Amino acid sequence: MPEHVLIILNQPSVDAPAHDPEAAPFAITDIGQPHLSVMDLAATRGDGVFETLSVCGGYPQAFDHHLARFARSAAMLDLPAPDLVVWAAAIRAAVVELDAADESFVKIVLSRGVEGGHVPTGWVYAAHSPDHTEARTAGISVVTLDRGYRHDVASTSPWLLAGAKTLSYAVNKAAMREAERRGADDVVFVSSDGILLEGPTSTLVYRRGDTMVTPDPALGVLDGTTQANLFRFAEARGMTTAFERPALGELLGADAAWLVSSVRLVAPIRRIDAVDVPIDATLTGAMNEHLLGLRE
Repeated sequence: MPEHVLIILNQPSVDAPAHDPEAAPFAITDIGQPHLSVMDLAATRGDGVFETLSVCGGYPQAFDHHLARFARSAAMLDLPAPDLVVWAAAIRAAVVELDAADESFVKIVLSRGVEGGHVPTGWVYAAHSPDHTEARTAGISVVTLDRGYRHDVASTSPWLLAGAKTLSYAVNKAAMREAERRGADDVVFVSSDGILLEGPTSTLVYRRGDTMVTPDPALGVLDGTTQANLFRFAEARGMTTAFERPALGELLGADAAWLVSSVRLVAPIRRIDAVDVPIDATLTGAMNEHLLGLRE
């Protein structure tokens, strides 16, 4: 069985025609062959949306949450609505086709398609995950960076697409390069008026006593799938959970903090802006063990 799987969708949207009316809804194809037009708006404009699902022991995690977020991001970009039945079937087909591994991932992408056309482009890519053991155990160092927007940008300026998971990742990649220049591993974005937001590819979660906190999605941050699973885990352990609008001081004073995401899972923060902060190794280990054991 292969270590990489690529599936091209023939009709990725319920609102647009198929690329080939006679063909199946999707097909597994040779990853070594060219498939994307140089005129596709995914390549020329970053005009599309994506999701990345963690696959643990052959089970895609937060399946329904990812698909719902995928559809919501598409709507925010005025993209044709994805056919979630077809996308779900393609994801499951990719997981079945992929060589078995403890941890893998599936990335799904919907673009507006070739410029000037009316048919969106969609594909599913599956592969084995990199080894994130060090980040999950030793922890990561982060720097806080000003995102340049007020905390209420999602409501005041919806055209900026705050909270959508788009293909336009130039700013996120630039932020990660800035973190590297500062000797850090990752970034926590802060609004221009001092409210904590999220990482370039992750959700911020921190513990304050027996309460798990994350920035409110109304701040224009991504609705975290891994964070949602962790909140259910925390509540099952008798902890409380909260969505807040925290200032930077909340993070510096937290009992423990993490950046969480679908593939890396739970990475404890050990340093913030060159200041060492405590790691809750026991809770971190329990959270990662829980996520790796999920079968839904």
